Amino acid sequence: MSKALRQIVRFLLAAAIVFAIVGVYFRVIHVNPTTVGFTFLLAILLVSASWGLQCAIFMAVVATLAYNYFFLPPVGRFTIADPQNWVALLAFLITAVIGSDLSERARREAMHSDQRRREVERLYAFSQQLLVTENVFGLLNRVPRFIVDSFGVTGAAVFIESKRKTYFSDIGIQGAVPVEKLQAVTGRGEPMLDQQRGVCFMPIRTGVRPIGSLGLTGCALSRETQEAIGSLIAIAIERAATMERLTKAEATRESDRLRSLLLDSVTHEFRTPLTAIKASAETLLSEVELDKPQVKDLATVINEESDRLNRLVGEAAEVAQLDAHQVELNFEPHPIREAIDLALQEAKHSVEQHTVEVSVPPELPPARMDLKRIAEVLGQLLENAGKYSPANTPIHITAELQDSQLVVSVADHGPGIDDAEQSMIFEKFYRGRNERVSIQGTGMGLSIAKAIVELHGGTISVTSQLGHGSVFSFTLPLQS
Repeated sequence: MSKALRQIVRFLLAAAIVFAIVGVYFRVIHVNPTTVGFTFLLAILLVSASWGLQCAIFMAVVATLAYNYFFLPPVGRFTIADPQNWVALLAFLITAVIGSDLSERARREAMHSDQRRREVERLYAFSQQLLVTENVFGLLNRVPRFIVDSFGVTGAAVFIESKRKTYFSDIGIQGAVPVEKLQAVTGRGEPMLDQQRGVCFMPIRTGVRPIGSLGLTGCALSRETQEAIGSLIAIAIERAATMERLTKAEATRESDRLRSLLLDSVTHEFRTPLTAIKASAETLLSEVELDKPQVKDLATVINEESDRLNRLVGEAAEVAQLDAHQVELNFEPHPIREAIDLALQEAKHSVEQHTVEVSVPPELPPARMDLKRIAEVLGQLLENAGKYSPANTPIHITAELQDSQLVVSVADHGPGIDDAEQSMIFEKFYRGRNERVSIQGTGMGLSIAKAIVELHGGTISVTSQLGHGSVFSFTLPLQS
């Protein structure tokens, strides 16, 4: 129904209400003219509050005529015998009009307050959406869509001066929101209304400096709300840019820190095997007479220390690959016993002075894993257990189901790990305070194990008690 037709229907209903009141008081209930007048006045106020001032004034005129014709003597004629009734009739009409006007004002204020409340709620929801991303590029691509969803406009466009780029909620509104006008609004720093197109333009400011502009189609928002939207967008852009700068600065500092740690750790670890290789080679090249067993011992030292150097280089390269997410995993269902056997074979020299006890129920279902990588994790845990535990103490390997996950544990009888250090031992290059000098290592092994387990969708943790040993556990998802 059109607005004009709806207004006509309301006028007719207002007249019908007047005639209904006349019918009740003239035909059914006979009351004095004062009661009739107050009834008319109450009905007019209700109509004004519901349908507006125009309808209420029309009803007041109709009610005045009906009041005169049916209730003021001489009844049945549009004349007034007593001059005092002219005063009463005029007072009724003025009171009805003034009361209608006041009621209309109250209605408009209530509607305005309700509209402002809804706009404030939408602004709050919009501000929450702006916190979704901390990336400027992602934020600018989402903001126009956020505006459309939050404020019910048909389209939105955001122009950013520094990027010389416009972001649209829908590619179809590019014709309705010309980029030239967005640029002009940014340059002038003043809002503009294109009534012909029905588009609102508002500058986006940080302080007093425009950084861009906002264009809205199908906009019925107040100017204050449009300014608030622009301010929220400016704040969000500044916040996201600041977060990006902080993140890059933190990443740079962390990269420098890791590079320094890597150089210090690897350099220190390289010196020991290089020194042994150099000494053995110089001895072999010297003119000192050596018997066959001595030559074999020196060659063995060179061979073992070369393997150690190769392992150190491999660990450093693996850390770099894991950090860059350049590791490809071959996921297949495997029984965990396969990974344990492979790890025991590769770590046999590390645990040769220990008894390894394996407890794996045969009914365990296969787990989704990269067999070689999980064997590498177990090998690292076994190597640590053999390195840090006293000779001839047992090492226990167990596997069990917990909460629909496979939990694998390696327990030792070493010195244990202090509570303060348990949360740090999986960090790159971190080594326990008591073992940094007495036991060789780079601190890369557990961080590599952690990264591999997390790439499998699992977690790794440690439970330890000083003087009683440690239990390293990791989880794997089962093959579905």
